[in-house]
Amino acid sequence: MNMLKTTMLLAALTALFMALGYTLGGSSGAVLSLLVAAGMNLFTYWNADKIVLKMHNAREVDAQSEPSFHGLVANLARRANMPMPKVYLIDSPHPNAFATGRNPENAAVAATTGLMAMLSRDEVEGVMAHELAHVKNRDTLIMTMVATIAGALSMLANFGMFFRSERNGMATILAVLIAPFAAMIVQLAISRTREYGADRT
Repeated sequence: MNMLKTTMLLAALTALFMALGYTLGGSSGAVLSLLVAAGMNLFTYWNADKIVLKMHNAREVDAQSEPSFHGLVANLARRANMPMPKVYLIDSPHPNAFATGRNPENAAVAATTGLMAMLSRDEVEGVMAHELAHVKNRDTLIMTMVATIAGALSMLANFGMFFRSERNGMATILAVLIAPFAAMIVQLAISRTREYGADRT
């Protein structure tokens, strides 16, 4: 049921993107918007994990450099009957963790040094189990695609404010004002759905 809901919300976000493209450029604008969305999703499918890890200056660790953390993740992956993801640490005092990657075979999990210092081993295990659940449920791919489309929609709306035509000026103004808020609501709805799913898993 959660996957059906997510698919419907993702379709709504794509439709919103196309509708804004249509408002700004007619039929050709809608087609161009669909092609842009497809191209961006294809790019993020292959490169999102590398981009996210680089943004956070994450360093890969293994059983030799971080035996406790790496062993904890390996044990969780084994119990979940999943391929072993790559494991990363981020030098930051703030407690945080995330998962990334397009599928369980090409996944990575990361945690900050702040999280490792603040939590007990059992608590870290709970956090990493949640992140591995995101990988198992393929939430990492879904949320990357959603963020890409929502970001592109906001960018298109900003573009529309500067290059709106006089013939449909009021429709364009309404579209570029409403679309980013609608995209944000859909993005939040998908995010909550996937978070609850990961908690359950």
